[in-house]
Amino acid sequence: MTSIRPIQPEDHPALMALWQRTPGIQLRAEDDFAPFCAYLRRNPGLSLLCEHEGRLLGCVLVGHDGRRGYLQHLVVDESCRGQGLARALLRQALAQLAELGIHKSHVFVLTDAPGALEFWRAQAGWSARSDIQVYSSRREG
Repeated sequence: MTSIRPIQPEDHPALMALWQRTPGIQLRAEDDFAPFCAYLRRNPGLSLLCEHEGRLLGCVLVGHDGRRGYLQHLVVDESCRGQGLARALLRQALAQLAELGIHKSHVFVLTDAPGALEFWRAQAGWSARSDIQVYSSRREG
C-alpha cells in the first residue's frame, strides 16, 4: 500500500539520496540537515513523502510566508514515475495549504530540468510567469 505522510528529520538521508540521483535537482547548503530541520519546524507537517512498505517513492517540501505557498523538490523516483504520485503529493500539499488559508502557491523550476518543466506545464491551474525575474542572495553565516 502506498501512503503519504509528513516528512520527519530522520527522513533526511533517504531524501538526500533521492535528490542526488534525480536530474534537475540542485542541492545547496540549505538542503543540509540543520537547515532542513529548521524548515520542517517553520512549516510543521506540510512537507510530504510518499512511500511503499518503507521505501521512499517521492517527496515535496512545502512552506509558506503567510500569504503564498512555496513548493520545492517535488520529486518521484524515476522507477516510480507515471503512477500519479507527484500529482497526489501536489494535491495533498495544496489542500494542506488551503486549510491554512493559503490559496496561491509558487514553484521555482530550473530551466535545465526538462522533465520538471514538462510536469508543471501539464498541471491544470499552473502557468509559467513571464512578468517577473527571480533574484537570489545567500549570505554566509
